[in-house]
Amino acid sequence: MRTVFWAGFWVFLLDQLTKYLVVHVMNLALVQEVVVIPGLLHFRMAWNYGINFGLFASDGADATRWILIGVAALISGGVLFWVQRESPRWIGRVAAGLVIGGALGNVVDRFLYGAVADFVNVSCCGFNNPYAFNVADVAIFLGAAMLVFLPADKEA
Repeated sequence: MRTVFWAGFWVFLLDQLTKYLVVHVMNLALVQEVVVIPGLLHFRMAWNYGINFGLFASDGADATRWILIGVAALISGGVLFWVQRESPRWIGRVAAGLVIGGALGNVVDRFLYGAVADFVNVSCCGFNNPYAFNVADVAIFLGAAMLVFLPADKEA
């Protein structure tokens, strides 16, 4: 369980640190966009009131906010239960920590701001991607992919 805790802790810390920097230090909410690498990487402020790509967003409805906090808590609890019950290999515990740390990072945003702070925007080759994401989103995606595609055999 220590592996789950530390993986989740570092993801959560990095996520919250980057969000603090862009929201409060860079004041991206006011500036709206900072070009980091022209044509490839921009910091573009986006408040996500829903789930991925703004799905189920309803203009900051309070009920949606609390439902999504509850869903994140249930998923995190389910992943912890699975780890406790199945004792996966080290990589499975890291993956679980990525999912939990990312989910909790986005939950803190919903508590603090009422929405998730997304800011990383990647475009390429003339394609202008309208969506933004954050460190927590990347961690959740990677952790879930690892849990699905990597063998979760128990440790010997």
